[in-house]
Amino acid sequence: MNPQAAAGQLHTGNTAIVAFLVFVLVTLAVTYWAARRMHSTEDYYVAGRNMSALQNGLAVAGDFIGAAGFLGVSGLIALAGYDGLIFCGSAVAAFLLMMLLLVEAVRNLGKYTFADVLMYRLQSPTIRVLAALSALSLVMMFIIMQLVGAGSLVGLLFHIPYHIAVIIMGLIMLVYVLFGGMLATTWVQIIKCVLMMIVALVVAIMVLAASGFHLGAVFNAAAAHNGVGVLAPGKFLTSPLETISLGLSLLGVAGLPHVLMRAYTVPDARTARRSLFVAITVLTVFYFLIVIVGYGAMSIVGSGVIRGVERGGNMALPLLANHLGGEAFLGFVAAIAVATILANISGVLITGAATLSHDIWVSLVRHGKAGPGEQMRVAKIATVLLGLIGIVLGILFRGQNLAFLVGLANSVAVSANLPVLILALFWRRLTAAGAITGMVAGLGGSLLLIYLSPLIQVDILHKAAPIIALRNPGIIACPLAFVLAIVVSLATYKKADGERFTEIQRRMLIGA
Repeated sequence: MNPQAAAGQLHTGNTAIVAFLVFVLVTLAVTYWAARRMHSTEDYYVAGRNMSALQNGLAVAGDFIGAAGFLGVSGLIALAGYDGLIFCGSAVAAFLLMMLLLVEAVRNLGKYTFADVLMYRLQSPTIRVLAALSALSLVMMFIIMQLVGAGSLVGLLFHIPYHIAVIIMGLIMLVYVLFGGMLATTWVQIIKCVLMMIVALVVAIMVLAASGFHLGAVFNAAAAHNGVGVLAPGKFLTSPLETISLGLSLLGVAGLPHVLMRAYTVPDARTARRSLFVAITVLTVFYFLIVIVGYGAMSIVGSGVIRGVERGGNMALPLLANHLGGEAFLGFVAAIAVATILANISGVLITGAATLSHDIWVSLVRHGKAGPGEQMRVAKIATVLLGLIGIVLGILFRGQNLAFLVGLANSVAVSANLPVLILALFWRRLTAAGAITGMVAGLGGSLLLIYLSPLIQVDILHKAAPIIALRNPGIIACPLAFVLAIVVSLATYKKADGERFTEIQRRMLIGA
């Protein structure tokens, strides 16, 4: 089927518009409520550190299963089958790593940002700059991927051009963050996480009902339509090296600044750990449902139709909803998907604003002497700046699969952030020079490899062939960052570095 014909099958009607507007109005009311309770920079950045384990756990899950999980993973499974499952398992493994190893230690340090944690251990302004640059790189990647999904879906809802849809969603996102801060963002995440789980459950049940409530029949139907290769690896990830690299990259979730920032929104380390348990439970159930949805879309809608509507496969779930429940159900699903994007962009954007205002302006430019009013003004200016840049880049990256973009962002996190964070928390001999070397190698190496990869060289620059065929740089950049950080630290270690580590250990165990 050609793209025009496929696209012609989608008519969301008034149901989608009404559902979307209802969600926007409800969340704007939440934003107004949060704005009235926002009295300090701590309220703006970390919701006053008063969220419960259930609230924060749902928000953490919501942070991760946004457009990429809801649309990208289901679409990747619908197009490539088994290879899409690696996104599901690796995400859960990353949160397990974070729950068992990182979240209590990070929360007990009592800081605002990822850069704060490294600075507290290493006392180096250069580290703060590098951590901020890494965080901003990741923030922009996540804003881009959410706006790519937003442009496709809002264009579907309102029948408007992609770039206009991206601009509208970007502006609504700015309203959430500018006026409601982290408190509003958290509650919007909670609302949309619950709605997303309901939609995934309903669509999965409808797929199973179409297959006589026999799970094996769902997979058999997909294989019958697309060949048995969709039940085995190799259709999307064409080499074991690429598969291992992607799996390693997805562990970078544990080093994402906007996920780490959720550790600071709860009152203590025990609540932080419990909130990660809630998030893991939600993620496990959600991804089980998404596997059913993805294979259902493959067999019921068909890969050709899905590609015809949007080449990245991100419209697989809305197309399946249209086939199973008609225009009204499609409208509801599309509206909830748009809602998830709004919530996720807001959570990522506030992390970027905190990085620019707290880590760069307050800590480096003003040397900690900025007053609360000045900090808030700078945070809001940073929010607008990042939002506008994200809108422009979201327009440029049209058509990329959202789950794949998540893999690239996590490649940067697992290379630039995670090695130095683990060493800073658990290795006595880490030095500032070692951490700087590791972060430069991880951040620079992963960004360079992404630029040389097929994503930029072929998909964006339209060259005939990439310079490097590897799409996910984690398998190169992450070990490189670890090795260089360790080697340089061993060469520059002094007794004072070990004394600082003793203080860090004590605070990680008993808190501030």
